[in-house]
Amino acid sequence: MKSKINSPWRFTAAPLRRIVSTFFVLMLAIAVANETHGAAPRPLRIAYLLTSGTMASLWMAKETGGFAKEGLDVEVISMSSVLALPALIANEVDVIQISAVPLINASLRGFDVVFVAGLLNTMIWDLYARPDIKSAEQLKGKIVGTERPGSPVAYGTLVALRKLGLTPKDVQLRPLGGTVQTAAALQAGQISAGAAAPPVSFQLDRAGFHSMTTTLDQPYQNVGVVVRRGRMDELAGRLVPLLRSVRAGIDRYYSDKAFTMKVIAKYTRETDPDLIERTYEFYRKAGFRRELMISEPGVQGILDFLSETIPEAKKAVPAQFFDDRFVRQLNSGR
Repeated sequence: MKSKINSPWRFTAAPLRRIVSTFFVLMLAIAVANETHGAAPRPLRIAYLLTSGTMASLWMAKETGGFAKEGLDVEVISMSSVLALPALIANEVDVIQISAVPLINASLRGFDVVFVAGLLNTMIWDLYARPDIKSAEQLKGKIVGTERPGSPVAYGTLVALRKLGLTPKDVQLRPLGGTVQTAAALQAGQISAGAAAPPVSFQLDRAGFHSMTTTLDQPYQNVGVVVRRGRMDELAGRLVPLLRSVRAGIDRYYSDKAFTMKVIAKYTRETDPDLIERTYEFYRKAGFRRELMISEPGVQGILDFLSETIPEAKKAVPAQFFDDRFVRQLNSGR
């Protein structure tokens, strides 16, 4: 005897055909929607790193309406330095602003990241010391705070020591973290000196510490515009307008101090007028590069520094880390 199965999932032929037909129409609608969505490019997603004044040229491009004037749909995103490169490599963002040290590190490890423009081509660190330390000789044998080997702050610290006629063997280098951690250790009396950049350097000035030397006169590839080399053709139509809007932002930075200070206050969330003005004046002196060229001597200096910990850096040349075709196109007026 055949048993009967009472199931709620028994269908007759007609309802089953209707279900299949409805499913087909639904899938077709989804496919059409996806095709339409794919046809409209997403906004150009640009990531800047937290609230450092080094990012001001990008802020100015946005706040002056430069992107809109160039017909660009741009989404500007604040992101930590730890996340920016992975996000670029994963195509979560299209453009990032970073300095050469992390870019070179990533490139030497096989990732296709490359500068397409330079924005700030100098170092920004001062080596601060306790009030009782007046000379390089007095710093010998003392503890100097720094960051992990191969980092921008570690490089800046070594350059500052070199300017003072010192080598790493003359002091005790202690990795602590970034400039915020170094400043905290300096104020707590745990170290005798350490590198700092704005706005931390301004706070150390107020606390009575003094700069033994500045690196502001040293060539360095600080922040620049970075993309994936594999996406350059895809992004080509938007990169020159992007760079033109950034250049316009730099021009406004120099020509309109009052407006620029408002922009700096907005993005850094700083409320102290003195610190806002000092930030403005510092980066005005440091000099955002209107021609947007990469500093080859600056990149070479970093390669020399990294070669101590990364063997691949010894054979590398600056030209492999940038592609200036779009800057040259912009500068030629095309």
